[in-house]
Amino acid sequence: MALLVYEIFKSIQGESIYSGRPCVFIRLTGCNLRCAYCDTNYAYDEGVPLSISDIVKKVKKFKSPLVEVTGGEPLLQPETPRLIERLLDASHEVMLETNGSLDVSSVDRRCMKILDIKCPSSGESHRNFSENVNHLTHLDQVKFVIGSLEDYEYAKGFLPKFRSPFPAHHILFSPVSGKMPLDVLAEWILKDNLQVRLHMQLHKFVWPGVERGR
Repeated sequence: MALLVYEIFKSIQGESIYSGRPCVFIRLTGCNLRCAYCDTNYAYDEGVPLSISDIVKKVKKFKSPLVEVTGGEPLLQPETPRLIERLLDASHEVMLETNGSLDVSSVDRRCMKILDIKCPSSGESHRNFSENVNHLTHLDQVKFVIGSLEDYEYAKGFLPKFRSPFPAHHILFSPVSGKMPLDVLAEWILKDNLQVRLHMQLHKFVWPGVERGR
């Protein structure tokens, strides 16, 4: 069975604790959410159907150990867990970025999941699949995109749900670009002594204004 692929490209990893590393991105088409601040809405539709074998071959040509499967929302496509498994079996480090609304339990535990937990300003916080926190391993990461004090308080209130051995420094607080000043978010984190990571979208600093393929 084929997956609908919007693009495959090599860039600098910019939205994880692996920021700065070269990475191949497999962007799958389609998303079940419509977040107010979405910066990849171009991937809601279109795309090219590719078999898992063809995707793995294309990835191999980039000669990059690190691969991220992203979207849209990758888990909308039923073959995504199988693609991740094949990439892992091919000796890649594999990351999955998911919007947090779908069950991640089918994803190979060798995969590094980046779970995006939606805050109120996204307009989609009611869609968070709360059981996902029970499927996180020490490899995984959680991201809160924060655009207001309400979002910050929501994210802070979520922190007790994460239990050891899930590492606190794998929890990312990321500002909504152009809406939440970095220094304000940093001051809130310091004031409350939160053991989380202030996170920026590195690729937007490297290639400002470039949306696709970066």
